[in-house]
Amino acid sequence: MDAAAAILEARRAKRVLTTLGAAAPRTLEEGYAAQRRLAEKLGAVPPFGFKIGATTKQMQEYLGLSGPVAGFVPATSLHPDGAALRFGDFLNPGVECEVGLRLARDLAPGPISRDEALEAVAEVFPAIEIVERRYGDLVELGTPTLVADQVFHAGGVLGSAPANWRDLDLGAMRGELFVDGVSKGGGHGRDLLGHPLEALRWLADSPAAREFGGLRAGQVVWLGSVTPPIWLPAPGEVVVQFEGLGKVSVRFN
Repeated sequence: MDAAAAILEARRAKRVLTTLGAAAPRTLEEGYAAQRRLAEKLGAVPPFGFKIGATTKQMQEYLGLSGPVAGFVPATSLHPDGAALRFGDFLNPGVECEVGLRLARDLAPGPISRDEALEAVAEVFPAIEIVERRYGDLVELGTPTLVADQVFHAGGVLGSAPANWRDLDLGAMRGELFVDGVSKGGGHGRDLLGHPLEALRWLADSPAAREFGGLRAGQVVWLGSVTPPIWLPAPGEVVVQFEGLGKVSVRFN
């Protein structure tokens, strides 16, 4: 059984993923290739979008990474703002305080400038990524397998884009995450590689972009969380709010 098949089997059984043994990808390149095979098995090529993980120093330290990593997002994992989801449908769920964007045009794999990144964006909005703590020992698992498994991804929720997003200082704006009305942490757009558009620049020239043949108009990108994952011990309501961008919510029942 190859890595993608083993990952899919573990997910369907809601089983914590441990080392894949001989099937485990050995390098990041092999990890992204396995991720592409997983996307194919899920009918998610081209994907609905992408998530970027470890765009903050906090998350890089948390995961033991030297830089960001990315995963595809299938359309089936998207939920509307205000959605009510079953807590039991997720394996050790958590949530993240994210900035999201939708692409206005295709981006071929390769380096782009900050201006090119800005021109490629159709809209920006507050977003939540739903993640799962579905791993055992991360050191034993290995970063390539983490990449193959979409880097914790389990779902996403998108807010509405304000018409004036281009007038906002995306780097300075503060975001905060609340669970049942209690703040669980916050951060600023600049925590994402210095600026949210720097995260998009990274993705455009990333192994994920190369593996999937570039980025496409209409795709949504979760640019990274300004907080570490907030693991949920029980059902409750999650709200993410960014200055100027607005808020987005999801409830776990």
